[in-house]
Amino acid sequence: MDAAIRIATADDAEAILAIYAPVVRDTAISFEMEPPDVEEMRTRITETLVRFPWLVWSGGDALLGYAYAGSHRSRAAYQWSVDVSVYVHHNARRMGVGRALYTSLLALLERQGFYNAYAGITLPNPASVGLHESLGFRSLAVYHAVGYKHGAWHDVGWWHLVLRPPAPDPVPPIPFGRLEELTAGL
Repeated sequence: MDAAIRIATADDAEAILAIYAPVVRDTAISFEMEPPDVEEMRTRITETLVRFPWLVWSGGDALLGYAYAGSHRSRAAYQWSVDVSVYVHHNARRMGVGRALYTSLLALLERQGFYNAYAGITLPNPASVGLHESLGFRSLAVYHAVGYKHGAWHDVGWWHLVLRPPAPDPVPPIPFGRLEELTAGL
């Protein structure tokens, strides 16, 4: 498959939304109840890229997947930890798109100076669990009946990946928007 992983831009919002909207509408994978509109997706991309990577997989004329990171929690002591997500177009699943996006995303996060990556997965979702565990994520906890969507309560499992071992007196992570050298070679 002829493809390239690159940094997302606000111009990708419509294609990203085409992947994400059916997940929101038709599944409990996302706990959003209604898909955002294109303008909201543009805002999310732009705001995320200030501090964290947001990558897309372009295959030919189509965007086939995306992955991004965000704050794990808002308190300052959490600044070395991130939450990560990956979404793949339904026609491109099980083709290595998610793995390639996550591999690039996790490498960037490590270079930025993050120590931990966390992923929340609505259960059951064996494909997502398998992807995360194949990349080294380990099961951490399950929040039972934490979300209600489509007429049912859903559990969310949390997976953890150590990006680097804990260090005394860590330097704050470098904001993605100020780290051009990280993106070389994407």
